[in-house]
Amino acid sequence: MSRIKICFFNTVRSWGGGEKWHFEVSKYLHDRGYDVLLVCQKGGELHKRTKEAGIPHIAKDIGNLSYLNPFKVNYFTELFKTEGISAVVMNLSSDVKLAAHAAKKAGVKRIIYRRGSAIPLKNTFYNRYIFSKWVNEILVNSEETKRTINLKNPNLFPESKITVIYNGIDTKLYSGCEKKDAGGNVVLGNVARLEHEKGHKYLIEVARSLKERGLGFKLKIAGKGSLHDELQQMIKSNNLTGEVELSGFRNDVHNFLKDVDVFLLGSVWEGFGYVTVEAMSCGKPVVAFDISCNPELIVNNETGFTVPPFDVNIFADKVYELATDKSLRKIMGQKARARAVELFDIEVFLARIEQYLTSE
Repeated sequence: MSRIKICFFNTVRSWGGGEKWHFEVSKYLHDRGYDVLLVCQKGGELHKRTKEAGIPHIAKDIGNLSYLNPFKVNYFTELFKTEGISAVVMNLSSDVKLAAHAAKKAGVKRIIYRRGSAIPLKNTFYNRYIFSKWVNEILVNSEETKRTINLKNPNLFPESKITVIYNGIDTKLYSGCEKKDAGGNVVLGNVARLEHEKGHKYLIEVARSLKERGLGFKLKIAGKGSLHDELQQMIKSNNLTGEVELSGFRNDVHNFLKDVDVFLLGSVWEGFGYVTVEAMSCGKPVVAFDISCNPELIVNNETGFTVPPFDVNIFADKVYELATDKSLRKIMGQKARARAVELFDIEVFLARIEQYLTSE
């Protein structure tokens, strides 16, 4: 279908947002008839799914220090030459160090760093070298992620070479997720890894405030992570065992969200909040801190509320407002789903990605 050949380079062993992105995009382009190749970690989750999907791939054992191995650099240099790769899309910073170097040596035209984390790039000598000599494009998932690229060095990378394309989800999968009115207490929900950056401690503080106000509610937190025991203890010490539940990992987020009335996001930072868009697609209003990409996803006072960073009292005010006003929840939920379908549907996302990656 096309003379170009795109290599997706992602060596993460586990499964996360970056792996989901590389898998979905490479599969879509492959199914559309484009020539793609995916380099992944041997035995990793991406390797497994790529193999099952029939996507052309190469699985190798690649570590954080592989970029220091001249044999591996030369291997990928020759691979890019032999395969006629015209664009390489990389994921991890360690992927960039290895694949961008090899791609430059091989004469690859487009060397693209796909960044999904809204964390400033460090102003190190090595980064200054990489982003001036090897990488010639950066693809990001939000305006906030774009802003953080040059935050510590305004001259690190040309802003004109940074492209923003929002991630997408299959909003059809979340159609009909509106909660059936069965009465009872309002259900608040959160889905996130139990790690510091997801801000669960703030949600527990919000729950304590809501209980003090006499609100009947249940806060269900889905996810697993290193903070499980610490959060469980925090729930117990705040006398919230009847109100807050750690529900464990869920791979059926849309089913989990069906039972939720209001979605709460306590994150300290987000590159692109997949789960926020999932909640919006389910017709759920979202309350979150006004940080990172949240204001790009949530329209304050229309599809939910964005509140001053880490102000638990105002956060609780907005949750209480939604919890006690069924009509407001419905109106905001409907607007949230409409926004998700318009801006963040998988078909919109893939069409933009196809245009971006296949342009010459």
